[in-house]
Amino acid sequence: AISSEVQTRIRTIYGRESVVIFPPVDVDYFTPDPGQAVGDYYLIVSRLIPYKRIDLAVETFRHLPNEKLIVVGGGRDLAALQAGASSNVHFLGRQPRERVRELLAGCRAFLFPGLEDFGIAPVEAMSSGRPVIAFGGGGALDTVIPGVTGELFGEQSVESLTATLRSFDWRAYDPAACRAQAERFSAQNFRREIMAYLERLGVRT
Repeated sequence: AISSEVQTRIRTIYGRESVVIFPPVDVDYFTPDPGQAVGDYYLIVSRLIPYKRIDLAVETFRHLPNEKLIVVGGGRDLAALQAGASSNVHFLGRQPRERVRELLAGCRAFLFPGLEDFGIAPVEAMSSGRPVIAFGGGGALDTVIPGVTGELFGEQSVESLTATLRSFDWRAYDPAACRAQAERFSAQNFRREIMAYLERLGVRT
């Protein structure tokens, strides 16, 4: 299973136990940039499709006119999201990987309002030394440490996310702690864990 959430689902639906092995994240590419100052924006990098709940973040920033949200990505919801966005929400469309790395390293926090089995992007943000504000469900429960590498909001609602953002102080999160948490999900750790599991099964590699 790729997360505790999926492990629970396997147990509930199939009545079987499983082992959690987190998927690999490219922590060697997404790294903190000591020379880059933290910017004035929050960041989303995502496909713009309904279950990602980008609409929730866009509507939340309507209630936070002094804050800025940058949304990177494309998808079928782009036009509708743009039409409903306030002037403090900026859509950049799809961006090169190098630009995404730069934006991650400079954001106040990465927003992750959807429910995912794991969620690679929040780990890339923490790998860049930045905290994450995520919905408290799915894979984020395994990756985000409240009060240390970010915060979890309890409901997928504008009220819940707005309250979390209003009390959020990006200066309170140590980039080194965010980076250390992300390194738990490195490709090297994934390889080591999958190989050890196969060996326990007696599979020759």
